[in-house]
Parts: sequence; C-alpha cells; structure tokens
Amino acid sequence: MKQHYRTLLSLGIPIVIGQIGVIILGFADTLMIGHHSTTELAAASFVNNMFNLAIIFSTGFSYGLTPIVGSMFGRGMYNDVGRALKNSLAANSLLAVLVCAVMAGVYAAIPYMGQPVELIPYIRPYFLILLASIPFILWFNGFKQFADGITDTKVSMWILLSGNILNIIGNYILIYGKLGFPELGLSGAGISTLISRILMVIAFAVLFFMTDRYKEFKLGFNKGKVNKTEFIHLNKLGWPIAGQMGMETASFSLSAIMIGWLGSMELASYQIMMAVSQVCFMMYYGMGAAVSVRISNFHGQDDMQNVRRTAYHGFHIILVMLIITGIPIFLLRNYIGGWFTDSEEVSRMVAGVIYPFLLYQFGDALQINFANSLRGIADVKPMLLYAFIAYFVISLPAGYLFGFVLDGGLIGVWMAFPFGLTSAGIMYWLRFRSKTRDLIQHN
Repeated sequence: MKQHYRTLLSLGIPIVIGQIGVIILGFADTLMIGHHSTTELAAASFVNNMFNLAIIFSTGFSYGLTPIVGSMFGRGMYNDVGRALKNSLAANSLLAVLVCAVMAGVYAAIPYMGQPVELIPYIRPYFLILLASIPFILWFNGFKQFADGITDTKVSMWILLSGNILNIIGNYILIYGKLGFPELGLSGAGISTLISRILMVIAFAVLFFMTDRYKEFKLGFNKGKVNKTEFIHLNKLGWPIAGQMGMETASFSLSAIMIGWLGSMELASYQIMMAVSQVCFMMYYGMGAAVSVRISNFHGQDDMQNVRRTAYHGFHIILVMLIITGIPIFLLRNYIGGWFTDSEEVSRMVAGVIYPFLLYQFGDALQINFANSLRGIADVKPMLLYAFIAYFVISLPAGYLFGFVLDGGLIGVWMAFPFGLTSAGIMYWLRFRSKTRDLIQHN
C-alpha cells in the first residue's frame, strides 16, 4: 500500500510544483495589476474568466493523449507513443483554429455582455493579446501530456517554472514601464504572457527534437504519420474531456458575467478569489494528473485491482492537501484582499466569500480525483452528462437564484459552487466504482 503513495508522490510532486508556478504567476499578475488600478483588475477578471474557459477546454482536449500514451508506455510501445504525439499535435493545431474563431466571436459580443462601460477600453486590447497565445497553449499541452504520460513529469515542471518566472519579470517591466519600456498596464501583462507561452513551446520542441532525451520516441514521431484511426481515437477521448472540463469552467466564467452585473468592486473581488482558488485547484489537479498517469499504466497491463487502489490512494493524498491549504486560507481571510488592492470594500467582500469557497473544497477534491481516474481508464463519455447536470442544471441556476432572486449578491453566487462541484464528484466516483467493478468481474 505504501508503494502506491510513494509512486504517486514521486509522479505528482513535480506536476504540483509546476502548477504552483502557475499559481504564483496568477498571484503576481493579480497583485501587479491590482496595484496599478482597480479598474484594470476588474477588466482582467472579465477577460481571464473568458479565457479560462477556452484554455481549460483546450487543455481537456489534450488530456485525451494521456490514457493513450500511458497505456502504450505501460506495454513498452515507445515508437507508437511518438506517433501518438504527432497525431496529438496535429489535432491540437486544428482545435486551436476552432477555439480562436470562437473567441473572436466572443470578442465581437463584448459590448452586449452588460459589463461596466469604464472597463471596455482595457478589456479589448488585453483580450486580443491573449487570443494570439491560444495556439501556443495547445502545442505546449500536447508535449506536456506526452511527457507526463511516460512518467517524465520533471521536464514539464522545469519548463513551466522557467516560463512563469520570465512572465513575472516581464509583467513587472511592461505593466509599470521599467528599464526604459513604456508603461503598458494591463496590456503589458498580456504581452508578457504571450511571450512566455511562445518560449515554453520552443523549449519543449528543442528538448524533443534536438537532444537524445526522447530518442526512442522521436524515432516513432519521425516515421509515424498522421493517420485517420489514431486521429479519430484522440478526438473520441479528447472532446468528452474537453466538454467536461469546459462545462466546469463555464460555471465559473458565466458566474463572472453575473457578478459583473453587480459592479466593478464585486468583479475585482471575484478576480482575487479566483487567484486564491487556483492555489487549491492547481495543487489538487497536479496530483490528479499523477493519478491519471498511474492508472493508465495499470490499465494498459489489465491490472484493475491496482487501478482501484491508485484512485483511492490518490484521493487520500488530495484530502491531506485540502487540509494543508484550507487552514491558512481561513486564518488569513481578513488579510488576503489587502494583498491585492488598497480598496477596503473589495477586501471585505473577499473575506466574506472565503466561507463558501472553503465549503466546496471537498467536492472539488472529489471531482478532480475521480474525473482523472475515469480518464486513466479512458471512460470519458459519461462525464459529459454528469458535468452538464452538475454545472448547468445545478450550479448556474443556483448561482442566479442565491445571488439575484434571493438577493444574496456576490456571496450568493459563490454559494452555488459547493452544490455543483460536490454533485459532480459524487457522480464521477459512482461511475468509477461501477466501471472498475465490472472490469474486474469481466477479467
């Protein structure tokens, strides 16, 4: 039993560290923009929530590669892994075109979304800069899922950390106009993000194509062809995962639109709380990714007993992480807002939202662990229905009910998330338990 914990920690800690780099970047972005102006912080909240939906959807699609690579790697099929990566990059490139087209449509609709008029001049340029970074996110995800799938999680960690450090430095220079550069404010943060995402893709490509680290896999990449069978298989796995993750993120992004109806102060506080929530979400998801990789390896070997053990041991680890992150956030609830903005009103709102935030941590941990467990065994289609029920039938209507019909305001909208995330987690867990029991009986 201890071996499962050790292996999961060995795989998961580098992913978690890489995710912590993303968390630090989110904090730094929010801190720097918030201290530049509260108006820009509110604009960043709106744009980032729109792009979080696109980015998480795209990331979910790339996760379709993980069970394929993990299963092949578990059976020693290294050339096939390289070919699968080639097909994945091709599929991700096509998705990049589609996502950019959709987000261009969202850009055109901005004036009709009911956001505060004073935010529009900041929203527009920042939106366009982030739009240009979408293809690089998808290409990086393809390389990352390949590396994670073969249990080489340290590479992604170092590239993510390096890219995020460069991003933070670039933010400081371009937001505030240091080292002779113009003071660009929110647009400067966007430019820095774009540059760092380009450099991270270049780093992964150089490592794969110009070194011997992935020699066995590169041979399969070079000889393999983009083929219909594998391309369709990737899409069959990728689209349901993208849809499930996209609907989860949509519950937050569409809630941001509702919060924008309340005013700029509420939207600014929402951006701060989203930065705080990323601390927990990214750490849980890093360990969840390790669970998915480990399960896919065992699934490739038809070892269903260890598939189940891995899922439950992974959940135990995530619960420990929940306690480690939740206690300090609760104790610091009255101070967190002041780290990001000088507005006392925003700080009071943040302190109030901490309570519903802490309420949904168990549900978030549950749904992350068992969604990744289902991905590991490539049982992804049912998650679409479960996600729709949890986030569109339960969470979003509850947010409108609590926030506007019952006049709960910002806290009311946040009170919907415990219902949505916990219901999703319960449905994923029940599906995983049922599916693996059937597979064990079949074997």
